[in-house]
Amino acid sequence: MKKILITGANGLLGQKLVALLSAQENCKLLATSKGDARFTITSNVRYINLDITNKVDCSSVVNNFLPDAIIHAAAMNQVDACEDERELCDSINIEGTRNLILAIGNRKTHFLHISPDFIYKGDEGECFEDSRVNPLSYYGASKWKSEQLLDQVTFPYSILRTVFVYGVLEDLSPSNIVLWPKGSLEKGQQINVVDDQYRCPTLVEDLALACWVVFEKNATGVFHVSGKEFLSILDLVYMIADFWNLDRELINPIKTSSLDQARTPPAKKNVNINKAIKQFNYQPKSFHDGLTLVANQLQNLTPQ
Repeated sequence: MKKILITGANGLLGQKLVALLSAQENCKLLATSKGDARFTITSNVRYINLDITNKVDCSSVVNNFLPDAIIHAAAMNQVDACEDERELCDSINIEGTRNLILAIGNRKTHFLHISPDFIYKGDEGECFEDSRVNPLSYYGASKWKSEQLLDQVTFPYSILRTVFVYGVLEDLSPSNIVLWPKGSLEKGQQINVVDDQYRCPTLVEDLALACWVVFEKNATGVFHVSGKEFLSILDLVYMIADFWNLDRELINPIKTSSLDQARTPPAKKNVNINKAIKQFNYQPKSFHDGLTLVANQLQNLTPQ
């Protein structure tokens, strides 16, 4: 029986991890997040309210459960909020990670750390796991600092860097790159979509499965875990409109420069996932297949 602790269990990835791991016969699961659980707790899932910024509580939970692995999905990931509330961002993303590392101590707990493509500057061709790190946002900088905390640890660890994660939960939150345009277009609302930004959208179920396989295969190191397709955000939204037979005419292509953003993101971040494919046979779904899965889940959530 393998004991796994999840942080950030109330989030999109966290809830998918709970669903996936609770179905594994050889897995004993402890789900943690701040506040009450926002998902249905089944008989084979134990949930604890855990604020990772509290060093004492982290130590208590880890020492009592003694996990074989910790999947650290908790983070402050709203880019603008991180910029405006830097002390809080540091407390969650850096000190929260440090507290978990200290709680593990000298045990051989496998630590799986979720990180974003925001650690890269972008616009420099394909990004590999050893590409130059140069975060442009405070959020990206905080996540890079949290990664660096693992440099001196004695336990096995894996860092999974991901991109543009999308999916759906029971309460249809949080919004993301799929649900936002779909919902707006269904209401007949015009939307502005940048045509000069490119990303590799990641289905949350693919990311959750990668976390489990990394632990199962004891794959350590840094891995990119994203979708295979490198798409412009405009084309991505057109694909969403076409998939649900929504009006393309409501989509207004714009340039990023027209948004007058104080924190302009780079135009292109193309992460290479060959390392994950080779080392633990990572096989992400196509964006179309991801939309099919989301559509089926939405249909099951809609009252008949």
